[in-house]
Amino acid sequence: MAQTKTEPKDAGPKDAEPREDGLRLRARLRYLYHGSRPPAVKFRMAVIVVDVVIIAFFLASPILKNMGWAFYVLDYVIAALLAADLAARAYAYADIKDWLKRPIVWMDLFVLATLLFPAWLFNLGFLRMLRLWTLLNSDFFWRTVGHKFDDTRVEGIVRAMANLVTFVFVATGFVYATFLGHAGIAGYVDALYFTVATLTTTGFGDVTLPGSWGKLLSIAIMLVGITLFLRLAQALIKPAKTTFPCDRCGLQKHDRDAVHCKACGNLLCIPDEGS
Repeated sequence: MAQTKTEPKDAGPKDAEPREDGLRLRARLRYLYHGSRPPAVKFRMAVIVVDVVIIAFFLASPILKNMGWAFYVLDYVIAALLAADLAARAYAYADIKDWLKRPIVWMDLFVLATLLFPAWLFNLGFLRMLRLWTLLNSDFFWRTVGHKFDDTRVEGIVRAMANLVTFVFVATGFVYATFLGHAGIAGYVDALYFTVATLTTTGFGDVTLPGSWGKLLSIAIMLVGITLFLRLAQALIKPAKTTFPCDRCGLQKHDRDAVHCKACGNLLCIPDEGS
């Protein structure tokens, strides 16, 4: 009777080890980035703290660039942290192709490029402040820090403030990179002063941008700034809503003291938050 040739006992496990290790790593990262238990929440809090430090570095970059080689060392350390975070998020995501379709991801990748090539892309470094917008508008942030305020008035206010603050510093960076040494822009503070004065339509006139492009930029800052101010004001004065799906039409948000659904008139039984 012919004997069947068998593989060595240790061949299967050795071949499976790399794949099993990869699966364990992905599962671990998915738990840390998307889990709801205390260890995962603490990990995400640490990541958010690192994000805040990175944003502070971006804000201070126009001043810190005078540090010489030390600035570039710090720049590449920040790049390594950001690259590691993006790589971990991509690996933890279920579908990397779907992850790459998100605009927030492309913004973060561009920010990473400005860090990896600071000598060539430093004039575009003002776009790094978009990292503040991507952080405060991400599900990652609201699952961790703002989970208690998700889908409420507080979230709307924070998002509106993030839009306004991000625009102020992106516009300031653009003015600084484009008009430094001209029109009274001698430093970053002058660029910030011009941006805020223009955005609020105060218009002191002591710092003005030259030429047609300067006037067009001033108009754009005023129009966008006023729009963002109005959105912030609307978020501040808008009545608070509560999330309570209507069982007839599915409307999600209602006034806290609503008795009937404003869309279909269905009787609601919204729990009293004070009880």
